[in-house]
Amino acid sequence: MAKLYFCYGTVGSAKTLNLVAVAHNYRQQGKRVILLKPELDERFGKKQIKSRAGLEMQADILVQPDSNLLYLDFEGISCLLVDEAQFLSKINIDQLRAITQLKNIPVICYGLRTDFKSRLFEGSLRLMELADSIEEIKATCYFCNRKSIMNLKHVGGKACLDGPSVELGSEELYFPVCFSCYVGELQKAGALPVATSILGTSV
Repeated sequence: MAKLYFCYGTVGSAKTLNLVAVAHNYRQQGKRVILLKPELDERFGKKQIKSRAGLEMQADILVQPDSNLLYLDFEGISCLLVDEAQFLSKINIDQLRAITQLKNIPVICYGLRTDFKSRLFEGSLRLMELADSIEEIKATCYFCNRKSIMNLKHVGGKACLDGPSVELGSEELYFPVCFSCYVGELQKAGALPVATSILGTSV
């Protein structure tokens, strides 16, 4: 049976760059791949899958929360590659899991693990529960040299915990940070009481 993979990392950790590289390698070998992305992600264009390094490809399928991916034509497909998988619904992830079983096609999902409030996204949570392989794409903290594990939101130059979890932005709005800098930046911004409540700890 083919496997379901989840490759996660913080913002700016080259997740999409990895996806583009994998797609290129398959196609260079004459193999067919399908690229999927959530329809709500229109930051670089409706069907654009674009890395911050500038490399880009076109998505073949735009996924909505209630999409039925099992009806796709999988004839001759070697792999499914999914960008921004954290924005997919639980149902979407369940369908991708089923595709690996019913169609024997590997599915590689790339995305964030948690939002800027340190909570798992719906799609990421289901991938953590179902994936055969979970791999972290490592990156360094924006403010120091430690490994980044959190996504920090900035508004008006200050760290912030306000707003919905699904809020599209780029590196000007979100930063990859280690846990110490995450708490420190929120403390400097006066958001620490909220942060300690969310994180269930005191500093």
